Amino acid sequence: MKRVLDLAVAVPAMLLVLPLMIVLAILIKLTSPGPVLYWSCRIGRNNCRFRMPKFRSMRIHAPQLATHLLEQPEQWLTPIGSFLRRSSLDELPQLWCVITGSMSLVGPRPALFNQHDLIAMRTRAGVHELLPGITGWAQVNGRDDLPIPVKVAFDREYRERQGLGMDLQILFLTGVRVLGQRGIRH
Repeated sequence: MKRVLDLAVAVPAMLLVLPLMIVLAILIKLTSPGPVLYWSCRIGRNNCRFRMPKFRSMRIHAPQLATHLLEQPEQWLTPIGSFLRRSSLDELPQLWCVITGSMSLVGPRPALFNQHDLIAMRTRAGVHELLPGITGWAQVNGRDDLPIPVKVAFDREYRERQGLGMDLQILFLTGVRVLGQRGIRH
């Protein structure tokens, strides 16, 4: 059922936002050198690596670290990078990962390959068995404001309570949080 929901939402959403994605790609290209998309090595279901696209919001020589680990992350943002992140528009290319099956609309956000503490905690909590999502229970409950152990606790709670109703609730709350730009630091 979850896969059906993913495809029923992601395919039309991708078609609907395609014109916006083209405009964003042009703006990225016009405002900073480098590729339009940033392909990040992420940890997915069962701790397997996969490549996840995002609209590039950081300069091409930025360190490959989670933003919260960077000193002065603002210095690495492109001219429209802050807008892309605050609006969460940098996440739109991940609809492709939902369509291809490496991600779901809802699930724990995929960890960077070098976030060893997060990966270890999720593995101990059994969260690594879930398909990662574009949004998740931790994201609608604090996103960047949450320390890693709290994020993992929310991810574990999602694992225990997951279902169509909870996924629909998370998708709704994601829209509310993104529009309100709540819990977004950079």
